[in-house]
Amino acid sequence: MEQLYLLLGGNLGDKQKIFTETERQIGLQLGEVVRKSHIYETEPWGFESDDLFWNQAMIVETALPETECLRIIHAIEEEVGRIRSNQQYSSRIIDVDILFYGDHVVNSQELEIPHPRMIGRKFVLVPLSEIASGKIHPVFGKTIAQLLTDCPDPLRVSILETPFVS
Repeated sequence: MEQLYLLLGGNLGDKQKIFTETERQIGLQLGEVVRKSHIYETEPWGFESDDLFWNQAMIVETALPETECLRIIHAIEEEVGRIRSNQQYSSRIIDVDILFYGDHVVNSQELEIPHPRMIGRKFVLVPLSEIASGKIHPVFGKTIAQLLTDCPDPLRVSILETPFVS
């Protein structure tokens, strides 16, 4: 079994319903969700939008290989209504990113683990720090808490004011 670290994000539609269904599908198809952060409301990163994002980090115990996890994640995103766009940064119903797969380092055309841009984004590091502050990044050799302290991202990330139970 490996620990699969994921980040959920989205800013369109009924976010509560979408996040609840995404987590349910992750539990059914990938493995047990053993830890999850609060949901954070975050400003869009890399583009302008009036719709704030929700972001949540979670740890899943899985027996599946990395590439199979990625395939299943894409299927789950489609099941809950994601339509992929050619734009890298845009509003979306749901996005599920693999942040870590244990301490593995993967650099293939279809998948990079650890997530290559996570260290410069507070919307990733804040929720991840809540559930795994002491995890050491296998490439940079720093804890998530240290990466968050060093992060230059100025965007606002705050716990959702009206949390819901999923």
